Amino acid sequence: MEFALTPEQLELREWAHGFAEKEMRPVAQDYDEREEFPWEVLQKAAKIGLLAYNLPEAYGGGGITSLLSSLVIAEELFWGCAGIATAMGGIGLAALPILEMGSEEQKRQWLPRFTDPDHVRLGAMCLTEPNAGSDVVNMSTRAVRDGDDYLITGTKTFITNGGIADVYVVFAKTDPAAGYAGVSAFIVDGKTPGISSGKKFKKLGLRASHTAEVHFDQVRVPAANRLGPEGQAFLGAMKMLEHSRPTVAIAAVGVARAAYEYALQYAKERVQFNKPIYHNQAISFPLVEMRTKIDAGRLLAYRAAWLADNQQSCNLEGSMAKAFCGDMAMEVTTQAVQTLGGYGYMRDFPVEKWFRDAKIMSIYEGTTQIQKRVMTRLL
Repeated sequence: MEFALTPEQLELREWAHGFAEKEMRPVAQDYDEREEFPWEVLQKAAKIGLLAYNLPEAYGGGGITSLLSSLVIAEELFWGCAGIATAMGGIGLAALPILEMGSEEQKRQWLPRFTDPDHVRLGAMCLTEPNAGSDVVNMSTRAVRDGDDYLITGTKTFITNGGIADVYVVFAKTDPAAGYAGVSAFIVDGKTPGISSGKKFKKLGLRASHTAEVHFDQVRVPAANRLGPEGQAFLGAMKMLEHSRPTVAIAAVGVARAAYEYALQYAKERVQFNKPIYHNQAISFPLVEMRTKIDAGRLLAYRAAWLADNQQSCNLEGSMAKAFCGDMAMEVTTQAVQTLGGYGYMRDFPVEKWFRDAKIMSIYEGTTQIQKRVMTRLL
């Protein structure tokens, strides 16, 4: 059993870490404060291939198709800034269902839109609705066949890049009476008439990413844009989530690691009662526990990714990693704030931002409770 990363993966980690350190960390606080979309950072990322590194070379991407290698990169980006990394990752969220469910013709038509190093084109995956989050079968968005087209009507919410995306992947009911077998997915050009942006949400964390409602009013989409057979999108969505949950797990690891590293350095430098506070067990023991749980979370995520890379199911292991790491990040960032005491509560210090960013890790891509339902069924 080998725990070492390959030379290529080590190079990828240094590549991503360098970008995170030089281009993300210096502006993270400012974008968070202003709740502004980081267009300039994304343009720099596009230039060096960081927006399309995990898309196949055949469509202009970086060709890093190993999920484990993608996790190595993602940890560093989320270490840099979770909000900016989420804005960058929204592209991959839209590309993933096209890769999982799309035909070769659809891949060649749509994926190159995300891989142009000179133009940032955003993607958005539209699954969640105001009254249908984890309960996908309860979605009310409809796609009604009209000749060679479909007419899509409904509202999606909590959509990353919603309202500003160039390409949407929309999940809708084509047969409301068929339950899970009545859900289909469609690729929708962002310029199609009938698409409008709802309110942009003001969030606790991830403030550099754009999250909004998206309204579809009789949006006409060619039947050729349907992903896979009609009524088969739920299975595709579950397969997509199986592979995206390890990525959320490693995102939580990145945020937790950032907070831990800062708290550790602070504890070594902060002097109270004539010695650095690190020498007090009340400080050092929690830091040891933080490091242990960060490493445990990373190994869980790596195992799930390794299974996926070896064409094995990682449904159980991905849910384990996602549930554990989501809660772990909240625990570690809370302890980081506590380590800094009053300074940790102040916005002049970055741990309060990591604390706010961490909370979403146990919510999106399936809450911790949903992961436990998945695990209960699989056990």
